[in-house]
Amino acid sequence: MRRTIGVIGGLGPVATLDFFARVLKATPAAVDQDHIRLIIDNNPTVPERNAGIAGTGPSPAPALAKMARGLERAGADVLVMPCNAAHAFEADIRAATSLPFISLIEVTADAVAAVAPDAKRAGLLAVQGTISSGVYHKSLAARGVEVIAPEGEAMERLMAAIRRVKQGDTGAETRAAMEACAAELVALGADVLIAGCTEVPVVLDPDDVSVPLVSSTDVLVERTVAVAFGAAL
Repeated sequence: MRRTIGVIGGLGPVATLDFFARVLKATPAAVDQDHIRLIIDNNPTVPERNAGIAGTGPSPAPALAKMARGLERAGADVLVMPCNAAHAFEADIRAATSLPFISLIEVTADAVAAVAPDAKRAGLLAVQGTISSGVYHKSLAARGVEVIAPEGEAMERLMAAIRRVKQGDTGAETRAAMEACAAELVALGADVLIAGCTEVPVVLDPDDVSVPLVSSTDVLVERTVAVAFGAAL
């Protein structure tokens, strides 16, 4: 059984491209026809998620719902969305279509429990909107894990590093800035780290940190490939 995957993308484009590249790499393919079918709606015009969550800008929910319906009409069997902050509007996406939706938040929380079963505090490298929405706090609390997130000036530095990745800057300075943000969360007591923004794994690797790092992108990639080849939903 082969399923077609619909990707709600462009949130942002660099992260969507990274997701696509990782799906290709993770797929056991010898020829073109062995790859899975992805229908990617790379729509960077979706209203900014942080502002939508904070109530200081328009909600992205209508645009996300419209994309979900468009992907369904295009032939998608399952929906994924490689953007953590946009999962604050997951209910709107699910309500817009009859298609199954793979929750990036839930599969990442499951991975934390599997990779670091004894972890009590997870350091969350994510944008302000994701943190403010509480999507990870709720999901991880159900698994007995507390969230540690950047605050104040540390949050500003993390947001600045993420913006640089969105602008295409993946150089040494950006990588060092992201690594420093991760190290600060470990110093605060995190015994596992979550790359809870899909821009983060573009410049932060497991070898860059001293505790296990769970990449939300990689977890979603693994689940996407499995489901595309017929794994139970």
